[in-house]
Amino acid sequence: MATFVCPGSFDPITNGHYDIILRALVHCDNLIVAVGDNKAKKSFFTLEEKIMLLNKVFMDYKSIKIESFTGLTEEFARSKNATALVRGLRALSDFEFEFQMALLNRKLNPNLETLFIMTNADYSYISSAAVRELLLNNGDITGMVPDCIKNDIISLCEEKRIGNR
Repeated sequence: MATFVCPGSFDPITNGHYDIILRALVHCDNLIVAVGDNKAKKSFFTLEEKIMLLNKVFMDYKSIKIESFTGLTEEFARSKNATALVRGLRALSDFEFEFQMALLNRKLNPNLETLFIMTNADYSYISSAAVRELLLNNGDITGMVPDCIKNDIISLCEEKRIGNR
């Protein structure tokens, strides 16, 4: 049984992430969507909020598990007996960084593959950072995040705006 790990910050999950995850799922028996909890990185959404959103998006997929991790992605993958990491690519600039990370992970664990999945052209302009920028400026995020969590994301953002006054 092949287990893959799709790591990321998912701050928040976008339709691009969703597409990559579903396309990766057809190549493995189990897919762990691993939310990195990097204390040095300032997240907009809390770890708990990101996990709640991901669980809602993938609640009908028995072979997808949502987990969080700290530390090295390679160590997390090893602890789950994963055979591959899944990474989405939007542009050539993504590839340069991801290629370096794939080589580093391969050095740490020669048995861990990194599978790159090219984004669907419909989502190539979408990033979590762009979604956050739109949210903070009352922009429309329709079509950028899964419909089932769009209102949750907007509500969470509104709570943060009110809390920062």
